[in-house]
Amino acid sequence: MTVLDEAPGEPTDARGRVAELHEIRAQALAGPSEKATAAQHAKGKLTARERIELLVDPGSFREVEQLRRHRATGFGLEA
Repeated sequence: MTVLDEAPGEPTDARGRVAELHEIRAQALAGPSEKATAAQHAKGKLTARERIELLVDPGSFREVEQLRRHRATGFGLEA
């Protein structure tokens, strides 16, 4: 039997974990924020996802490690 370290607030069942992954994926697809997207558009630029959509055929781009989070701690990146 394997014992997993459970952090407070994290789902402990499979359905909870799947729901959490769906939420993280939705956040990744939405981008940083509406404010950041608006600022990018105000500069006359597209977001990275918008540029990719223009460059490739629909359905041909597969993002690798979409749910990956960085663990960098230098230069205040942990914040």
